[in-house]
Amino acid sequence: MESVGSIIMYVIIALAIVVFSVLTVTTRKILRSATYLLFTLFATAAVYFKLDYEFLGAVQIAVYAGGIVVLFVFSILLTSHPGHNSERLVSRKRAVGMTAALATLIIAGYALVSRCAMMFSPLPEMQNPSMKTIGSTLMGTGSGEYLLPFEAISVLLLACIIGGVAVARKR
Repeated sequence: MESVGSIIMYVIIALAIVVFSVLTVTTRKILRSATYLLFTLFATAAVYFKLDYEFLGAVQIAVYAGGIVVLFVFSILLTSHPGHNSERLVSRKRAVGMTAALATLIIAGYALVSRCAMMFSPLPEMQNPSMKTIGSTLMGTGSGEYLLPFEAISVLLLACIIGGVAVARKR
């Protein structure tokens, strides 16, 4: 059974993720948004460390918090003036967006509540996988392995970099 301190720490980390995620998408200063994203990624790494997934926590910090945020800030500095506020977005489809957000919240809430019964059933004893198992799963091409999604994300990031350079050249 989890200790009370562990549960409190989880709640603090979860609140940090929620607060910084909301701040990331609601702030009008783009460099602040990138900073809030960095805090969100660090808090996500804290969840991995709390679950004793040291490898995933280290990858989260090294790849996402390090590389991706640097890429974002580089793209931001190439394409805009970092000291200026972005203009306020005006949308006539605000009702559609709020309806979609509410539907997503209801579906996610249902998925969370329907799985809560699993929290009270005893789980089998788990073992930490070896580095060889993690590597072969991440870079394998078989069923349940992740090489194709990894390559798709790398192509997406390359397209983002090329798009940022193309936008910067036009200015």
